[in-house]
Amino acid sequence: MSVIEPRLSERAVADGRASKCEQICQTLRRYIGSGQLGAGQQLPAERALSERFATTRITIKEALSSLEADGLIYRAERRGWFVAPPRLTYDPAIHTHFHQWIGEQQRTAETRVLAHGGELASSELCRWMGLEPFTPLYEIRRLRLIDGRPVLHVSHHLLASRFPDIASAPLASSLTELYRERYGIGQGGASLEITPSAARGAIARALNLAEGSAVLRLVRVNYDERGALVDCDIEHWRPDAIRICLDTRALQPLAGTLPQTRLVDQG
Repeated sequence: MSVIEPRLSERAVADGRASKCEQICQTLRRYIGSGQLGAGQQLPAERALSERFATTRITIKEALSSLEADGLIYRAERRGWFVAPPRLTYDPAIHTHFHQWIGEQQRTAETRVLAHGGELASSELCRWMGLEPFTPLYEIRRLRLIDGRPVLHVSHHLLASRFPDIASAPLASSLTELYRERYGIGQGGASLEITPSAARGAIARALNLAEGSAVLRLVRVNYDERGALVDCDIEHWRPDAIRICLDTRALQPLAGTLPQTRLVDQG
């Protein structure tokens, strides 16, 4: 572990305008930007940082939270603070499955099945998927890791009538490929809703986050080539893991046709 010594910026020292929190952020940013603190490296404990910066733990927590919001560091529950790896570029206009997408960015992907089984559509799922109450679904909950770090909790909610015997399938593999090869269901269009949310319960534990930590929630409703409903994915991302970039030039329709958005397939 690198030893962090407080070194304030010359300008901050000269004009005295930077607060203690800002000064700590500036110092840590320089260490991270220079590579002296590398991706995945653990920071000293909050108590040690407060001693080295001669300040309170409240100020240290404020500085660390600010850097976390910028995606430079992340907190692992009961383990401390770590330097975040570079964010992955997530382009909803590109159609590719999770492991391929991660591999194209020279990172290592892993999928773990957490649980699966039958369920009845909740009121939220009825609204998102346009279903009647009590519609039978099949839920698959999975954890996605990048370079060994849990970054995504996703629950897939499949129309049970379209996927008989799905429980016997290899559920850690690409669901899109499974749909096509086993059930003859191809990938069509999709809709996407993105909102900030809070990690709670099983999601917080799976992502190694403190209860109530900020996450990015993506709700994706998938359709087949004929426009028929297939499933709904509810993704909860660690916010330091991705940045969403969309180039709408790739989505411009030909004259006389309707626009269709293609989305990154998380199967």
